[in-house]
Amino acid sequence: MGIRFPNEARSFNDKNRCVRFSGYDGMFEVKFYLATDVLACGKAHRHASESDYLTSFDALRPRILKVATSGLLESAIEFHLLKLTGFRLSRLSS
Repeated sequence: MGIRFPNEARSFNDKNRCVRFSGYDGMFEVKFYLATDVLACGKAHRHASESDYLTSFDALRPRILKVATSGLLESAIEFHLLKLTGFRLSRLSS
């Protein structure tokens, strides 16, 4: 069974400057933290708001979930941090 994302909830973590979302691998929750530089969309980080980041996340959701699924490792770690480099690599293989 692969990872699924039945819950569309996501939240912005201002302290760590990331968007948090979850998926499920069977009955286990898999936490993801998406670095804000993935979502900046040309805005300077200091000018982007929580709303800007969440709107960008929603617009990029299919691609984010694709990268999250392809980057999932067969290991029991607490969370996965998705960085901009992962999106650059996925563009090359698409």
